[in-house]
Amino acid sequence: MGSHRRTAPSSGSERSTALALGLLSAAATALGAVPATAAPQEDTRAEVDRLYREAEKATEAYNAADESADALRREIADAQDGIARKQQRVNTMRETLGSLAGSQYRSGGLDPALSLLLSEDPEDYLRKASVLDRLGVHQTAELRKLRGTLRSLSQDRAEAAKRLGALERSRKAAATHKRTVEHKLAEARRLLNSLPAGERAAWDRASRSGRTDLLGPGDAPASGRAATAVAAARSALGRPYVWGANGPSGFDCSGLTQWAYAQAGVALPRTSQAQRYAGRQVPLSEARPGDLVLYRSDASHVAMYTGNGQVIHAPYPGAPVRYDPVGMMPVSSVTRV
Repeated sequence: MGSHRRTAPSSGSERSTALALGLLSAAATALGAVPATAAPQEDTRAEVDRLYREAEKATEAYNAADESADALRREIADAQDGIARKQQRVNTMRETLGSLAGSQYRSGGLDPALSLLLSEDPEDYLRKASVLDRLGVHQTAELRKLRGTLRSLSQDRAEAAKRLGALERSRKAAATHKRTVEHKLAEARRLLNSLPAGERAAWDRASRSGRTDLLGPGDAPASGRAATAVAAARSALGRPYVWGANGPSGFDCSGLTQWAYAQAGVALPRTSQAQRYAGRQVPLSEARPGDLVLYRSDASHVAMYTGNGQVIHAPYPGAPVRYDPVGMMPVSSVTRV
């Protein structure tokens, strides 16, 4: 993340900031459309599915804002370190200039021409005077340069802090959306739990159904790191879905895939939308274990392909990390990391 001269945040950070804010805005619009309660006559299963989708969008928006805020914090810390180093250099130069000024005052109380006449070694006097003059010009130029740099860094820090403040406000807004969605989910779960056991079981089967015959026979991982990531994802089976978490005790969907690949030494972006472009896209028919499977047109959900037509993913609040069919919902793309 390189920095512009007049702003601490990099162009990459600016783009991620804009993306985060855009996602938050979209989440706010979508969440605002959620009704206060699910009417009894509405299809409960469809209502629960819709609320889960909205919760996932809000989660990814929050994750994007959180990632951008972390990047800005690092940039601000770097700027502050640079300012401290420059300030130390300025202080050192001021001390040097002060010593020179005192020396010149003590020896320059006499008119320079008279000092020259009284000097025991006029050539030595001229040589020292010339050196002092050159030092003065050099030190003054350096001090001017450093002061300009210091002003620029201070401005960068102020602008970065302003951006961080805006992101913090956005994160608070995302947290508010989270609470709203969780309330809706709790209501939907209450309605779902009010159904007879047979109907609840039917809903659970429907949420885990999907075609498994969409893929070719290639069930060998694409690489050693993919194999390591698959093993890590399998080790997380049964751990809870936790909003905004990336392990190791709980996960959201993109948090699970990010954590699994981190165990293989690969740093994935935080959100499913960004993970979509973290590697080479391949056809679904050529998916291999370790590939990331993105769902829905907005790539708001991600899972890891494990072979045999199955994926591992963190489904939604209340459901642990588990296996499901790769065709459990519409696949938008497959990424090979």
